[in-house]
Amino acid sequence: MLRPSSLLPAAALAALLIAPAQAEVRVLTSIKPLQLIAAAVQDGAGSPDVLLPPGASPHHYALRPSDIRRLGEAELFYWVGPDLESFLPRVLEGRQAPTLSLQTLPGLHLRRFGEEHRHTDADEHAHGAAAQAGHDHDDHDDHDDHDDHDDHDDHDDHDDHADHADHADHADHADHAGHAGAGDDHDHAHRPGSLDAHLWLLPANARLIAVRMAADLAAADPHNAARYRTNLAAFEQRLAVSDARLKARLAPLAGKPFFVFHEAFDYFEEAYGLRHAGVFAVSAEVQPGARHVAAMREQLKAAGPSCVFSEPPLRPRLAETLSAGLPVHLAELDALGFALKPEAGAYETLLETLGAELAGCLERL
Repeated sequence: MLRPSSLLPAAALAALLIAPAQAEVRVLTSIKPLQLIAAAVQDGAGSPDVLLPPGASPHHYALRPSDIRRLGEAELFYWVGPDLESFLPRVLEGRQAPTLSLQTLPGLHLRRFGEEHRHTDADEHAHGAAAQAGHDHDDHDDHDDHDDHDDHDDHDDHDDHADHADHADHADHADHAGHAGAGDDHDHAHRPGSLDAHLWLLPANARLIAVRMAADLAAADPHNAARYRTNLAAFEQRLAVSDARLKARLAPLAGKPFFVFHEAFDYFEEAYGLRHAGVFAVSAEVQPGARHVAAMREQLKAAGPSCVFSEPPLRPRLAETLSAGLPVHLAELDALGFALKPEAGAYETLLETLGAELAGCLERL
């Protein structure tokens, strides 16, 4: 039994009993993949929220009053940058809390449309070194001053699934890389030389993003700093395992032909030695003419047995039109992880699911 002298004063004991638990840091990300990375880092100390609902386009999204409120309440906000979420720069001008456009993160590997795959393991080592040194927070308020990315207004087409309800009647599917020869709809095509903002699909970039998030969370919540460091180490270990598994499965598939409806996967392709044979860029405004459809079918005929990948939630009707009677397999690639819950391990599942979807089709050729 404790002696009276060892007991806490009644007032102090009462204060301990009613003291609130450490409040979690309110983390908000613009899109689901960033939420998945944040969930791995914050695991056990909080649950990050995501701004865009499933199926919404980061290029054409219209913020609701509740979205504005969540932006105001978030203590940390992460977005890719104006080359993806073109509706956000103006909204973020008045935000005071820490905000990071990830396309400005030091050491990140960025691609531009039309450039050859050139990422190497040496690049990844360089990125790792940069990650250890690059925890400065000076760019938290850097929402609009992206001099290196001033062509972001040209990226109205990305889209990541926004207007997929329209894809059933789809429109001008030009292969802007020059394969189909009808890519004049620049409002719906990634222009050569413009920034490819799908940067989360490179594992080395995801690691750098996680490193930065862990540093930011530790600064905002020192009480849980050790947990964030532990979570980061676990994420890095899981990511390394997934990366090795993907390389082993996808390496034998290099050179097998596949086509996509949206040029969203170049970072992933670069990481694993793949390269799409053509892109059928999507537009919902102009129905493809017979000549254009014929040109695209000629591409597929020339390729022989191949895969054509659309993105969920809906497959463009044009996919069936193009592939009818040809040795073409139709499948899906999900760059955003629609069905994944934001929890530790979900980002790696996103990558492995992409790899499995690619391999599952290409291995049949």
